[in-house]
Amino acid sequence: MADIRPVTAAFAVAPQIETADLTDIAAHGYRLVINNRPDHEAEDQPTSDEMAMAAEVAGLDYVHIPVRGGPTQDQAVAMKAAVDAADGAVLAFCRSGTRSIITWALGQALAGVPRHQLIEAGRRAGYDLTGVLGG
Repeated sequence: MADIRPVTAAFAVAPQIETADLTDIAAHGYRLVINNRPDHEAEDQPTSDEMAMAAEVAGLDYVHIPVRGGPTQDQAVAMKAAVDAADGAVLAFCRSGTRSIITWALGQALAGVPRHQLIEAGRRAGYDLTGVLGG
């Protein structure tokens, strides 16, 4: 099973997952998977198309919001919109989970969620967001 790191009751992040993980992810109650990893970033990662097909077979919704380096405002807004529109719990992933939680946190901050709450949620999940959101 993937290394799922809960951030809120309805949102979690993970390092790279495999297509074979998606059935277990669905069994754990997730309804949407967001892939924040660009295709071909590493030779051994599944492509977005492969992940989308496996997600469909597992009964999951799937969104690809590839982030290179730091997320743009548009990517943060797209992440928030995808999470808000989800019909249940969301799992976002990238190589380490860091881009996913940063993209999510920036979208939440743009929507007015207090930065200290986001920093604390990141800390509980094992990520330090102070450099991105300020202290």
